[in-house]
Order: sequence, then C-alpha cells, then structure tokens
Amino acid sequence: MEWTAGTRERFVWRGAALEVLRTEAQAAPVNYGCLPGTLNPADGAEVDAVWLGPPRPAGEQIEAAPSGLLHLQDGDHKVIFGAAEAAPEDLQRLLRWFPPERGAQVLDADAAQAWLAGVTG
Repeated sequence: MEWTAGTRERFVWRGAALEVLRTEAQAAPVNYGCLPGTLNPADGAEVDAVWLGPPRPAGEQIEAAPSGLLHLQDGDHKVIFGAAEAAPEDLQRLLRWFPPERGAQVLDADAAQAWLAGVTG
C-alpha cells in the first residue's frame, strides 16, 4: 500500500523502502498501491492496484488474487482487490474519482488476469 483510503499523505516504494511522495489535494477514495514486477505500457510505471474495504496502512504488502479490473480508455488500468459486493460504496467512490472522459468501467477478475498476463515480467 502506498496511499491509505481516506488520507491525503501519499507514499512511494523506492527499492525496499517506503518514502513520502507528497500530500494530495484530496483524500484517496480507496486504498492505493502498485504491483511490483509489472510495467503498465500506458504510463511506463508499475501497474496500479486498488484495494476495496477498510483503510489499510501504507507500507502493508498484500498477496491476493485480483477481483476485477478498472478499465480506462487511456489504457492506464488499475487492478482491483477486495470484494466489490462487500464494499459497493468503495467501488462507486473509485469510479467517481475518474472524470467521465476516461471512460472508467469495472471488468471482472478474468479480465484482470488476462490483462496482467500481458504486463508481468
């Protein structure tokens, strides 16, 4: 985790250490992080991951199967973790976070796995 849901303080992994990145203007709508060992061709950075549910501390490392994919028209997709059924309000906050022109839509776990297969090392 690099950014805890409900907070403005954002961190970034640099090697094995978590460092302060910046304070955002708005709080994170969900827990936000990245998937080490991946490369998103849309932005040249590690694939972004979001975790639905209660706030998780920055620095926490989690291994889990994806539950979905936040598909964006610009290709900067986000892998979703956590059960959308258990946190539907989180999913709605996540979708509202992106402006309409980015065309955010939620796809299922199979779509997440298929997309990840093309971006992992």
